[in-house]
Amino acid sequence: MEQEQKTVVGVFDDYATAQQAARELENDGIPRAQIQVESNMKTGAAGYGGGEMEEHHEGGITGFFHRLFGGGEDEERGHYQESLRRGNSIVAVTAEPGQVDRVAQIMNDLGAVDIDRRANYYRQTGYTGYEESSPSLSSDEARVDREKFRSEAGKTSVPIIEEELQVGKRAVQRGGVRVYSHVVDQPVEQQINLREERVRVERRPANRPVEGGDLSRLRDQTLEVTETVEEPVVSKRATVREEVVVGKDTTERTETIRDNVRRTEVRVDPIAGSGAGAAMESETNPGYTYGSRMAGDPRFTGRSWDEAENDIRVDYMRNNPTSRWDEAKAEIRRGWEKVTGRR
Repeated sequence: MEQEQKTVVGVFDDYATAQQAARELENDGIPRAQIQVESNMKTGAAGYGGGEMEEHHEGGITGFFHRLFGGGEDEERGHYQESLRRGNSIVAVTAEPGQVDRVAQIMNDLGAVDIDRRANYYRQTGYTGYEESSPSLSSDEARVDREKFRSEAGKTSVPIIEEELQVGKRAVQRGGVRVYSHVVDQPVEQQINLREERVRVERRPANRPVEGGDLSRLRDQTLEVTETVEEPVVSKRATVREEVVVGKDTTERTETIRDNVRRTEVRVDPIAGSGAGAAMESETNPGYTYGSRMAGDPRFTGRSWDEAENDIRVDYMRNNPTSRWDEAKAEIRRGWEKVTGRR
């Protein structure tokens, strides 16, 4: 079963190197028809000067990228287009699977660009994605851009990190009360005096002469006497006997928060040169070497010699008990001032 061919793409800073890569690939057995070279020929930004490798592919640059990446737009395709706009040259090789590693090795040996690393540099200059409307760089602009990249690539940064203690407040439910009320029946009793009337009729025998008043009663008459009885009348009246008041008392307190925060401290130690003079100073002036080392010690960062001298003296005598401070002080201070630039 025939294996599918692979495409290897390499980016080079100038057209001459791209030409050389194409020649070496052809010498290594890659058919010339399977090697394509594309560069920013319009402005000469790639250092193109004509010659044996000049190529004009069908469809131009647009057709070139269409053959490499298809018709879609993606971020990787944009990185290669941007590198071409900035004056780089691109070599694309159609190779058999067994040739891929060798092709990649030849390109890397000739300084093929790491496109991802280069794209990171582009982003630092404001690049957010390839814009077809952006003009190509001129030869001078491309040269300046490459020199700037090399300058940035040679730098190493040491981040100075410092933690900061941030203290805030949050409300935490600590507890509370819940008040319920319900009605209970309670038996009560109370005594009351009631009056009751009853009619009593008595017949008493009598034998006396009729008196004048008695004759007036000698007629028909009716006499009514009523009986009265008191009975209890019960009613209820609600009375507030007590109130339960629920509230909150708020107090404030000051609490001291203690914690540890970290920070990066950079110690810079001078490295003695390889020349005879540097070696001699390092060997014959241990005090100078000690002073320059203390200048980079984080304990003394930002301090002048007068502020740090006592601590340096204590440290020196602890590590060199047989030495005399008054004899070593001058060289130690000279090393300190050489590194710090402070007196």
